[in-house]
Amino acid sequence: MPDLTTEIKRTKPDYTVFAPASTDPTGATTGNEHFLVERVPGSGLIAIWTQSSIEGADDQHIVFAHSLDEGVTWSQATTIAGPDASTGNGMASWGFPLVSERGRIYVVFSRHTGVNDIYTHTTGVMTAIYSDDVGKTWSEPATLDLPRSIWDNPDPAVPSNCIVWQKPTRISNGKHFVGLTRWVSPALGDDRVGSVVEFLRFPNVDRNPEPQDLEVETFSTNGDALRLDGYVLQEPSIVPLPDGRLFCVMRSNAGSPFWSQSSDEGRNWTEPRPLLQHDGGPVMPHPLSPCPIYAGPGGEYAFFYHNHDGHFQRFVPADWEPHRRPICLARGRFRAGAEQPVWFSDPFYFMDSGGVKLIREGMSLYSSVTETEDGIVLWYPDRKFFLLGRRITTAELSALEIVDPAVPDKKFTLGVIG
Repeated sequence: MPDLTTEIKRTKPDYTVFAPASTDPTGATTGNEHFLVERVPGSGLIAIWTQSSIEGADDQHIVFAHSLDEGVTWSQATTIAGPDASTGNGMASWGFPLVSERGRIYVVFSRHTGVNDIYTHTTGVMTAIYSDDVGKTWSEPATLDLPRSIWDNPDPAVPSNCIVWQKPTRISNGKHFVGLTRWVSPALGDDRVGSVVEFLRFPNVDRNPEPQDLEVETFSTNGDALRLDGYVLQEPSIVPLPDGRLFCVMRSNAGSPFWSQSSDEGRNWTEPRPLLQHDGGPVMPHPLSPCPIYAGPGGEYAFFYHNHDGHFQRFVPADWEPHRRPICLARGRFRAGAEQPVWFSDPFYFMDSGGVKLIREGMSLYSSVTETEDGIVLWYPDRKFFLLGRRITTAELSALEIVDPAVPDKKFTLGVIG
């Protein structure tokens, strides 16, 4: 049995938000993921995540914690949405926050109805609750009106298969904007496309509506959804560019992430293309695993990936979980006039599990960031077990030089992070 007091230090965290007492799954606290930390005006930081004994179990629920000292200490984790113990229905998954200007905290999540299409934890209805007292009390849940898609089961009684994996940010006309993964229903019999990427905007959050009155706008839906024939396209993360465009990175099972851009606040997106280090440069290799990109102060971008296509140690791409390591960091910078508008440094080894298994051994980066005065904090699940935070300063990130192909002899200067 691994020593948890040793393992929690393996990734060199600066903050601890939640640490299970043991690997015993009985209390349904050993699976912790989709870890989203957000700032509430005048009220510190909140953390929202999906918790269970292990991912996809029928005890899956949404958890909330609060910090008043920038993440140094956290309140006791409390369950704010979960299954009905008497029926086993209503498991709650993949919650994400929407914070209004006046501090109302909405949490939107997928609620299982007892009807499966693909996976229990992805088939569900979009549901919302809110709190006006920073998580002390919560409203009754209400179902949101997420339009159905041509990719859904033709039977309207079967819910959609959708996940929002990052927190929405105000990057579309100041409104909360985020990407959505939608799995293609097996009832359609279409093996060419496993999942597609769409986009959501929540335009009336700042009016503090009741949960059922939250408006949901959908972009790139139905035939306009971003997709790859023969592959899956999933888990979009989005950053703003200095010229007003939006830049999106998505994971795939094609051996690398893909990217797209929007010039109209996220309404329309370009055809997905493999993510390169720079125009004309090598593909950024990565398996089917989270690969988020985040914006930080000073026009810097931080991109996290594994730097291999799934062939890692004894594993191959079909080994979908244990090859999700190590975590490498690449610095990104905007390049005006380039085909791919963000170029990247070489990979910097950032952290790893060492292959030590707790509930899992892979480093699935279902993470989030908050900005600080001199950089960002990456809030991440370590092996979907510990919930931790690690500081990255702008100086540390900018130490990773980005090569210009026009100056081939230019050398990288790799700073030491952590």
